[in-house]
Amino acid sequence: MAPEPAEAHAVREAAPAPAPQKLSRRAAGVLLHASSLPGPHGVGDLGPAAYRFVDFLKDAGQHWWQMLPVVPPGPGDSPYSSPSAFAGNPLFISLEALVQDGFLADEDLAQAPEFSARKTDYDAAEGFKEELLRKAFARFSEKGRPEQWDDFRAFCVETSDWLDDYGLFCALKKAHGGKAWSRWEEPLRHRRFRFWSRETVRQAGEESAYRQFVQYLFRRQWEALRNYAAARGVGFIGDVPLYVAYDSAEVWSRPEIFRLDADLRPEAVAGVPPDYFSRDGQLWGNPLYRWDKLAEDGYSWWTRRLLRASRLFDAVRLDHFIGFARYWAVPAGAKTARGGEWTPGPGHDFFAAVRKQLPELQIIAEDLGLVGPDVSELRDAFRFPGIKVLQFSMGDGRVEDPPQGYPAASLACTGTHDNDTLLGWLSKRKDKSFLMKAFGADPAAPQWGFIKAVYESPAQTAVVPLQDALGLGSSARMNFPGEPKGNWRWRLDETALTPELAKTLADLARGTGR
Repeated sequence: MAPEPAEAHAVREAAPAPAPQKLSRRAAGVLLHASSLPGPHGVGDLGPAAYRFVDFLKDAGQHWWQMLPVVPPGPGDSPYSSPSAFAGNPLFISLEALVQDGFLADEDLAQAPEFSARKTDYDAAEGFKEELLRKAFARFSEKGRPEQWDDFRAFCVETSDWLDDYGLFCALKKAHGGKAWSRWEEPLRHRRFRFWSRETVRQAGEESAYRQFVQYLFRRQWEALRNYAAARGVGFIGDVPLYVAYDSAEVWSRPEIFRLDADLRPEAVAGVPPDYFSRDGQLWGNPLYRWDKLAEDGYSWWTRRLLRASRLFDAVRLDHFIGFARYWAVPAGAKTARGGEWTPGPGHDFFAAVRKQLPELQIIAEDLGLVGPDVSELRDAFRFPGIKVLQFSMGDGRVEDPPQGYPAASLACTGTHDNDTLLGWLSKRKDKSFLMKAFGADPAAPQWGFIKAVYESPAQTAVVPLQDALGLGSSARMNFPGEPKGNWRWRLDETALTPELAKTLADLARGTGR
């Protein structure tokens, strides 16, 4: 029986998902953020191209699709500084699926402007998509079938622990012209609801309902895609940042769990000391947690956040895992991260609570950076696989951490979203000739020598950024840490996903027991 076209699955009702992929299985995967998928609307989304990519992964013998955080992007379009730790990115909603759902018409999509096929245009895509999402909400409000309304209401009840605050936050932010919540009038800033005007409540309620509907659409489309992938043996690896943005629904609605002063301003902020990426360190500016307060109810806010992630992904990468052992606290107002200090994190107590409440959650510890015995001990105590990055395994003219020595309990990769592409990195190495020889790299396509080394390593999971498999240079880099603008814009040319590339990856996976 011939498989259904990928497009047919974009609007299929979610069915019970097959069993999730397991990190204990020796397997391979590809790193590609959803925003990098091709498509006609300025940004990759959960539409037809996502299904075709799943089909490519299956043909390529890949069992994992790793992504960056799928929350709404924040300043600089970063998915690591989101206005919500729980919400899905509205830009990822497929407009084609909304047409098939009856919420939009074909002529609505025909009005799309010309978008770049090479770079994500977040502002233009957001403007176009939001207009159509509001039109879809209006049609749903007027003509939604009873069973659709029942499903929507059930979703709102199920997610009310975060959705109510998120919807209200977005509504008030829109009413204030996008200003940060810290610049709202005092009754709104401090959530003194009894002092809100009736008009404020009415307008906020209408806008909040729209935001809830958008999240409902995201959930429906995500579940359909995930089930489609799972049925083809492809699991999702997600990414949960340690910190949340100051201008976020979480900090506004739960200020007591963050280190804020009486005026709700950060007492200290997050960052990292000078490292591989920056001589002044990285000053992220996120508010820090009050771990003592979070511990009082068994870290329920965090466990709810991880529960949400477990419903989106088969495995979760905890970004900046070091921060759970110790975190770099920088005084508020500092110009760089140099003046920070290490502060103990929640450690074993936190993960014991997570393990008790979410025993099936598969966690990958992003244990990169200034890792010490405390971080390694915490990771190993809970048997979390760590991450090994091939680019970080090299010294000057030598291989300091050869892939054949990677631990089995690890995710091995050629690079991460923060690294240059493999070929971009290699082109800048003074010891390029040595590395080419050490990894048996063919000058015509040198990436395969390095990818093969990662695949041959003992690491249970091997993941390669798609840019590396495609042999792309630095122009395809996803992020420059410390650079506030111009990141997260690379997009895939779908014609590059050839049967030949799929066969090369599949042969490599098969030949290395993946």
